[in-house]
Amino acid sequence: MRRPDWQTSRIYCVGRNYADHAREMGADPSREAPFFFSKPADALVSGNVPYPSLTRDFQHEVELVVALGRGGADLSLTDAAACIDAYAVGIDWTRRDLQAEAKRLGRPWDTAKGFDYSASIGPLCPREAAGDINDADIELTVNGVRRQSGNIRQMIWSVPEIIAELSRYYCLKSGDLIYTGTPAGVAAVNIGDDILARVTGLEPLQLTIVAR
Repeated sequence: MRRPDWQTSRIYCVGRNYADHAREMGADPSREAPFFFSKPADALVSGNVPYPSLTRDFQHEVELVVALGRGGADLSLTDAAACIDAYAVGIDWTRRDLQAEAKRLGRPWDTAKGFDYSASIGPLCPREAAGDINDADIELTVNGVRRQSGNIRQMIWSVPEIIAELSRYYCLKSGDLIYTGTPAGVAAVNIGDDILARVTGLEPLQLTIVAR
């Protein structure tokens, strides 16, 4: 396991930002206001990922990650877009069985989403070098078999809209990372599985699930 070079104090994640993923999770895919959850900054990992404790349903969620070069509060869409410094491929790892139990009991998702090594991230690509990220394909394969496939334009909320909405709740800062949601196809992985996550125009993220 390796820690990435990017130094961040906060990781924000957007829930159910692709309609097909919302449907597979049994939720309404309509354009409701986005909702957010967080991961600790030291959950970031850029290498292999250890299979976590206390779960039998450890699932992948490939995502476009946005790195902010500046921040602010109550941002307009124009100002929100100007905050973007770089992009990366990421995976939001989830202990799905713990999340399901938390949902059933009306409890927070922290143990399901915010555990050690739960935020994989690839190399950052400067915004100017990423090309048209708004029309980029996104996919994840496990042992060479495609599990997730979609396009960034399928997001319910665009990246500037996500940043602007998030800035209503927090004063965003340079160095913040935002995981922007995942398309359908989330599923469990096991020790020994090889994962390849891609977003067009960005360096792929490749890793293996290893024993703790």
